[in-house]
Amino acid sequence: MKYSGIGGQAVIEGIMMKNQSDYATAVRKPDGEIEIQKEQYVSMTDKVKFCSLPFIRGVFNFVDSMILGMRTLSFSAGFYEDDEDSEPGPFEMWLDKVFGEKVEKALMAAVMVFSVVMAIGIFMVLPLLIAGGFRRFVASPTVMAILEGCIRIGIFVAYILLISRMEDIRRTFMYHGAEHKCINCIEHGMTLTVDHVRQSSKQHKRCGTSFLIIVMVISILFFMVIRVETVWLRIVSRILLIPVIAGVSYEFLRLAGRSDSALVNFLSKPGMWMQNLTTKEPDDSMIEVAIAAVNAVFDWKAYLRENFPETKIREDQDL
Repeated sequence: MKYSGIGGQAVIEGIMMKNQSDYATAVRKPDGEIEIQKEQYVSMTDKVKFCSLPFIRGVFNFVDSMILGMRTLSFSAGFYEDDEDSEPGPFEMWLDKVFGEKVEKALMAAVMVFSVVMAIGIFMVLPLLIAGGFRRFVASPTVMAILEGCIRIGIFVAYILLISRMEDIRRTFMYHGAEHKCINCIEHGMTLTVDHVRQSSKQHKRCGTSFLIIVMVISILFFMVIRVETVWLRIVSRILLIPVIAGVSYEFLRLAGRSDSALVNFLSKPGMWMQNLTTKEPDDSMIEVAIAAVNAVFDWKAYLRENFPETKIREDQDL
């Protein structure tokens, strides 16, 4: 495997692929055609030198991914919204009056803030409170930290299993698999064709699912060391340490995506296993969408010539 620098995200009936500041969102429209939107997004780590420092860049990369994710999801959802011929309701009229043309950005910001708050409550605070019920039976702070971490992972797994029962989410997980398979295809020196992508793995070490699992594992190590007595201080410590844990986790994920060492591969296993829940095998039509997104932002032929000169490439080969 050789690092290519491209990454992506599954959206509604489509895939976003990003290469440096360029990103493209390819969506399979209801009529079967593939619509591609190509734009640029300059991340905070490129704008501000401080934001690109190790252990700090992880937090800003996470924020960038949320902003970009909301943009691309909004674009893909636009093809599948219900017909809105009816008059807007009072709440919609109020939003238009207050925010005007910026109403969409305001809604996106509100959704992002709400999502972060809910994630902190469900995956950081709730496991602490549940684990607290065992404190009278468990005297060891180390065991309590491990118990809290196991509850956190259990809640995450239960959440993924629950939402994966929804048809739309299941299809999104299939597109997620197509995204991984495309990147793996290129990074393992194969030309980007439907057949080659189908043969590639749907698991990738740079996946966001792996990042979340790394965060949960590293949080156990942090909370083994940082011990406070009252429940309120424990809650505050969990919230305040999120950027620190995210920064450390990102550095490991960054290393894993560029290394093929046996140790890194071994430590990446939990995240790779968890991807079995968040990625599904795509069909050929989904792979075609993924390839279209890659072609819009990445010269994979030049990449293969440079990194895998033994690979034979037909100049007329697009799929």
